[in-house]
Amino acid sequence: MQNDKQLRVAFLDHDHPLHIGSASLILDKMEKHRLNCRPWAAYPYQPIVAFSIAHTRGACLLKFYVEEKFVKASCGRINEPVYKDSCVEFFLSLDDNEYYNLEFNCLGTALVGYGKDKDNRKFLPEEVIKKIDYQVYINNAQENIRWELTLVIPVTIFIYDDVVSLSGYSTRGNFYKCGDDLPEPHFLSWTEIDSTEPNFHLPQFFGTLLFE
Repeated sequence: MQNDKQLRVAFLDHDHPLHIGSASLILDKMEKHRLNCRPWAAYPYQPIVAFSIAHTRGACLLKFYVEEKFVKASCGRINEPVYKDSCVEFFLSLDDNEYYNLEFNCLGTALVGYGKDKDNRKFLPEEVIKKIDYQVYINNAQENIRWELTLVIPVTIFIYDDVVSLSGYSTRGNFYKCGDDLPEPHFLSWTEIDSTEPNFHLPQFFGTLLFE
């Protein structure tokens, strides 16, 4: 079963590298997409989460906007289990077979893997992951904590695919928010997921991303 949800990703006429601050301001002006799906009733807490996305000649631009009760950030090294922290994720399949999972905690610490499913994954090398530029903003002055994560993801990190530009690609992917070890664990997604236990590694429930 394939999910029929679609998202058109706008092309921006900028060369890579684009300054992270400029990317953040550009994404602020673009359409926001909410993570409204809460597939597992056993985890009722639902933070407010949205994202905006675009792409340039050499990179994917992505920004998450999060508002939640608690923030946890225990992982500071690449490929540590950031999904246990306050975490946002972007999964992308360029060949409709294997896929990349890009996971980030609220400090911007990244875990990036590649494979066919949850049990068959390999971490990308640190030197590749370090090519991802990021900017974090956290405001804990109010009752709920608001944080934002801007990402400039160069296409060169997709080392298992021969990609120069995402223009014209029809890909499969999904966006998530989780916090496995937070006081109120939660699992949100962009598309609906039909499984008995929390599991984001189900590409049959990915939506379609159309890169202009």
